[in-house]
Amino acid sequence: MPRAGLNEQAVVREAARLVDEVGYQQLTLAALAGRLGVALPSLYKHIRGADALAQKLSALVTAELATELTTAGVGRAGADALRAIADAYRAYARRHPGRYPATQRVPDQADPEHVAAGERAVGAIYAVLRGYGLTGDDAVDAARVLRSALHGFVSLEAAGGFGLPRDVDRSYEQLVTAMDTSFRSWPRKPER
Repeated sequence: MPRAGLNEQAVVREAARLVDEVGYQQLTLAALAGRLGVALPSLYKHIRGADALAQKLSALVTAELATELTTAGVGRAGADALRAIADAYRAYARRHPGRYPATQRVPDQADPEHVAAGERAVGAIYAVLRGYGLTGDDAVDAARVLRSALHGFVSLEAAGGFGLPRDVDRSYEQLVTAMDTSFRSWPRKPER
């Protein structure tokens, strides 16, 4: 008999808490079952397996990140909006070091909630880019550039990859300023 109160949503939420404590790469069904106080076979009543857990975790944390990005950008434009969503992105990665890597998974097209979360996250970025006059293919390219820059920075920061004797916050400020400069002078390409 399943443990009272345990369902797929509770399992995934506990997995999110667990990865923030032990790291995303350390998430196993056995560790999660132990954390929940159930036998491993009992966990399969709520989640199909490790890949299903990773996908559901990604859907949850992508929705969390999308909410933070959207909230940060509301009522802002241009450099102010860019800084707000960049700060929200970095803050999420810092607060949730285990969850953050799960935000990088491509949404599962068979999971409408995961797809919607991904669309909201990208939509928050597109809203900022529209403030720079970037739409269509230019917005896709600019969104990829911004995501790559932010992901690279927060990933290196989390891994302790900035060893030079220079303030990391100052470097981050330069990154955001460089993105603003880039988007203001973006070379427009004709739509295909």
